[in-house]
Order: sequence, then structure tokens, then C-alpha cells
Amino acid sequence: MMRIVIEAIAGEYRRYKSLVEKALAQLSDDQLHERAGDGNSVATLMQHLGGNLQSRFTDFLTADGEKPWRDRESEFEARRVSREELIEGWEKGWSVLFGTLDTLTDAQLDATVTIRGVGLSVIEALTRSLSHAAYHSGQIVLLAKTMRGEGWKYLSIPPKGSAAYNEKPDLEKPPR
Repeated sequence: MMRIVIEAIAGEYRRYKSLVEKALAQLSDDQLHERAGDGNSVATLMQHLGGNLQSRFTDFLTADGEKPWRDRESEFEARRVSREELIEGWEKGWSVLFGTLDTLTDAQLDATVTIRGVGLSVIEALTRSLSHAAYHSGQIVLLAKTMRGEGWKYLSIPPKGSAAYNEKPDLEKPPR
């Protein structure tokens, strides 16, 4: 069973998950709920992404990716949750995603799945979801970096750090 494409996609998902978790570790509980202007907070974005992954990848090959039990709108409502509750929902979404990816084969990439009534190939659905995860991960990291200011610890190559990075370019790759 070849899994070259699926493993590459899973690796990128792991990388984005890791970036968010490293950013999260730099924030206080109060900072998790700070909003940039009228935008979203880190907590809101994490709740949304966790809910999206759980919905999309539960019964991925057999049911519409937008589950009737998901309340997407509530993911964006301003509410305070504990760090533990936030991480629990976050991990639940990622667990469903990785569990599904573990069962897929590259031969299934042409199969059709449905999201909100629209048919997509598995590879289209995966790349769409990966882009969505990257988009919100970037937002979370930017919010965290902005809140931390000069106390921010860089998650990849810091300014003037290219030479050191080039000596160990696999440091940003999260463990499997």
C-alpha cells in the first residue's frame, strides 16, 4: 500500500498543529481570549478549526463533511473557555483527522466525498482542508506574536538565523 501523498499531507497538518501549539504555550489564559479589533481570538480560531476538522473527517468517505450536529456559528461566539476545554476540543478535531488519514490510501485520492452537498475528490478535499488549517494557523501565530511583542520566541527561523537553521533544517519538523 503506497501512502506517499497521504503521508506528505499528514506531515504538513502536523507541522501546522505544532506551530499553533508552540504559539499557544507562549500565551496566558487571558491572552487566549483577546481579540484583535473586531476580529477573532486565538481561542475562537482554535475552536473553529477543531470543530471543522471533527466535522469534515468524521465518516469522511461516507457522509457529508458538514455534519448536522456541528454548530459552526457557535464556534465564533465570544465566550470564555478554560485552556483545558480549549485544548480538549482542539485535540478532538485533530484526532479525528489523523485517525481518518491513517485509514486512507493513495488509491482513494480520486474517490468522491461531499462537503455541503458539493462533490470533491479526496485529494481536493484534503488540500482544501490543509489550506484552511494553514490559513487559521497563520492567524493564530500572528495574533500570538503580536500579543507577546518582544517576548515572542520564534517558531521557525528567527531574524538573522538562516545560517544556524541551515545547519539543522529539520528542527521545525514535528515528531510523528
